[in-house]
Amino acid sequence: MALTLERKFILSTLLVLGLWASEAMSRTLYEASMSERHEQWMADHGRVYKDNTEKEMRFKIFNDNVQFIESFNSAGNRPYKLSINQFADLTNDEFQASHNGYKIPSHPRLSNATPFRYENVTAVPTSMDWRKKGAVTPIKDQGQCATDGTCNTKKEASHAAKIGGYENVPANSESALLKAVANQPISVSIDAGGASFQFYSSGIFTGDCGTDLDHGVTAVGYGTTADGTKYWLVKNSWGTSWGEEGYIRMQRDIAAKEGLCGIAMDSSYPTA
Repeated sequence: MALTLERKFILSTLLVLGLWASEAMSRTLYEASMSERHEQWMADHGRVYKDNTEKEMRFKIFNDNVQFIESFNSAGNRPYKLSINQFADLTNDEFQASHNGYKIPSHPRLSNATPFRYENVTAVPTSMDWRKKGAVTPIKDQGQCATDGTCNTKKEASHAAKIGGYENVPANSESALLKAVANQPISVSIDAGGASFQFYSSGIFTGDCGTDLDHGVTAVGYGTTADGTKYWLVKNSWGTSWGEEGYIRMQRDIAAKEGLCGIAMDSSYPTA
């Protein structure tokens, strides 16, 4: 009887040790796999760290971001997807500080300014894409320019055309913004600070975001998906590897008058 109990104890101990070993091996394999993914990501994006301390710190951030992205996509409860892009080793705070720190200035109005020129428009096309009409320039990659002093100020000062002034689209009105975008690309301001925005890859973006305007983009069109979801077509400046080749489709006609991410709060167009 004692021998049987002893054998049971030994078997139980071996089983527990085996489980521990298996879990430890799984963790090691997972970490090795994530480490390999990080190395490949570094190679793909030309990322180099100054020392091992920085590399370890960035690896932890990369690991956390990858888990967030994969968990989000696995849930499958949003009409958009995230991806491991060029910002994957940045915390969201770092990302906001380096890419969204630009505060939109108030645009100068002409002395002979007139009311919103599209106010009396009564009908607009059901969809619009100014890219197809040759009215949209290629996607640029601003990098950390407007925060680290790397902007090419000489190139910035050289323009093919000069703009004499701007008119604002009536604030907090997606219907007014629609009239404007139906007639030309429109400069808009949005809150682009959320982690979902940082890693947006494709689909109709529905949030999460607030109305703390911190990023300037361009509404270059609008449309409706097959399931009836209305969206804005927005041109960004974070390179073509972000979003849908540099663009994002943002949900249109939401309940909040400010529009998603505050897109209807501060929009304007050149007058001359």
